[in-house]
Amino acid sequence: MAQHYNTPSAIQIVDFNLFYAQAFYDLNHEWISTHFVMEEADNQSLSDPQGYIINKGGHILMALFNGEPVGTCALIKDSEGVFELAKMAVAPKMQGMKIGKMLGEAAIDRARRVGAHKVFLVSNRRLLPALNLYQRLGFVEVPMPPSIYERADIKMELVLKKEV
Repeated sequence: MAQHYNTPSAIQIVDFNLFYAQAFYDLNHEWISTHFVMEEADNQSLSDPQGYIINKGGHILMALFNGEPVGTCALIKDSEGVFELAKMAVAPKMQGMKIGKMLGEAAIDRARRVGAHKVFLVSNRRLLPALNLYQRLGFVEVPMPPSIYERADIKMELVLKKEV
């Protein structure tokens, strides 16, 4: 059953379904192509979000404005209790409306509800608005390991509960 997050505006956060596959691709392709170059790892996850993310235990959330997809983010399962926050994108015409914050909060809530103890992300230091959002959500910088993305130069994580 799909989860729906009520927000204080006309934005609704809903679970991904295949109806949103093209929007998931388009929203992410737009920001990646604007700032960087699409990499093979991008093509894999964006072309098959069901197989690459959801079928492997991950989650994708979509932000809708009047039913139109205007934002998205994914939780990619890394290991038991650990998810990567990834593929966060908001349509340029909708930026500045706190949609990224809504998506981030909804993703963190989802991670908690499925028993995650840690959420991490990799990003690029040039994306200052994104980094500021991640910090406001509680993420802190940690040492950067090798990444599948050439553009990644910072890793951040959020510990949700103490590991036992």
